[in-house]
Amino acid sequence: MNYSTLKKTVALSFASLMVVGIVNAQTDSTKTATATTTSSETTTPKVFGGLGQYKKFSIGVNVGATAPSVATGGSNDFTHNKVQLGYGISFREQLAHSFGLQLDFHGGKVEGDNSKAPGASYSAQSFQTKFWSGTLSGVVNVATIDFLRRKNSVNFFVTAGGGLALYQPKVTFKDGTVIDYDGHAGLPPGQGTNKFVKELIIPVGAGVKFRLSDVVALNLGYTETFVDGDNFDGLNKGYPTKDKYSYGYAGLEFTLGSKSKPSLEWVNPVALMYDELYDAALRQEVEALKGRVTNVENAVNDLKKDSDGDGVADQFDKCPGTAAGSVVDGSGCVIVFPKDTVAATPAATAYSNIQFEFDSSVLRTSSYPVLDATSADLRSSGKSVEVDGYASSEGTAAHNLSLSKDRANSVKTYLVNSGVDAKKVKVKGYGETNPIADNSTEEGRVLNRRVQFKQK
Repeated sequence: MNYSTLKKTVALSFASLMVVGIVNAQTDSTKTATATTTSSETTTPKVFGGLGQYKKFSIGVNVGATAPSVATGGSNDFTHNKVQLGYGISFREQLAHSFGLQLDFHGGKVEGDNSKAPGASYSAQSFQTKFWSGTLSGVVNVATIDFLRRKNSVNFFVTAGGGLALYQPKVTFKDGTVIDYDGHAGLPPGQGTNKFVKELIIPVGAGVKFRLSDVVALNLGYTETFVDGDNFDGLNKGYPTKDKYSYGYAGLEFTLGSKSKPSLEWVNPVALMYDELYDAALRQEVEALKGRVTNVENAVNDLKKDSDGDGVADQFDKCPGTAAGSVVDGSGCVIVFPKDTVAATPAATAYSNIQFEFDSSVLRTSSYPVLDATSADLRSSGKSVEVDGYASSEGTAAHNLSLSKDRANSVKTYLVNSGVDAKKVKVKGYGETNPIADNSTEEGRVLNRRVQFKQK
């Protein structure tokens, strides 16, 4: 492994983490400085309020026991563990309720011997290794216990990451020979001046954390560290296997940040959603919204109300109480037809023109009597009919042609639904051509918005 490249990588990772922490801390400080509230009480976070409403950074110290073996097993060059002291300091940023990044620095000693090893296959009597390490790990909260509180009380976590270890083994052989790597680490005895062996390590661990207060937590954990080499204990006896060591520890962790913010790690997201859902202010807003919806529904119903059934809503009907069957204009008033056209009378006459609203192909209820009379005649006589749709001159010719076809099809649909054989009804659209009245006046345009029948 290229040590220079590894050292740069670890240094860059450390620097990146510190820069992220500084930027976030400055952002939080800015938000705090510009806040309008001066309350010292803990604020209530919102489900979608963002990370800025929480404390995310913490620092921890720990102490514990080391061993040259791990709980998951594997071969070792020394058969007997001797417990030694280990210690460390950690810096963590919580990125979510259940995940954070943690930078750890550890030091201590690892020791083992072969005092109980059978036979002469173990030439080394004992070893003792001093070490220092720096690692960056992900921390995942995998389970929690809240004891029916609004905040979590106990968190169970797992960790995994990578980093660099610097160590100096000292091996004592059964013949009394002692090899101390201090001063020539990684080189043959008498050569070089390296004080430490430098090697990549992978730490994997698990633990439990107890919340003592809003600021302090007690950590109990166990970490297995796998070394990318077979000389952590000073021997290469088991090559190509690689060395490993473990660290069981207890420690205190201190959450940093404003007292007005809760710690992100200890917030119960389920309880948070429940509290926000039943927040009094939110429920008032919901009730107010229901009232506004009801008002809108009432307004829509008022817009749709058509007391006289002429197809024009009461709010826009300038001539309320129009007699049934009357042909009305867009304002709900009866149309007075010119003398040279078929007069609009209350009596329904088969094959009379069917009128439509502006830019609409929807049948008026006032057209039903004429259509029913036409349907009755077609069914009794067996005649065929051509249904011709027209439009007034507003809009483009292409639009009016399409609109006229839609109007003719609306009439055909009504006739077919009333029992007329669909094969007896032919549909054509003529757009704004063949007007029967002057398109320069509203009265004329109303008459031109029509469907005519041609009996065959």
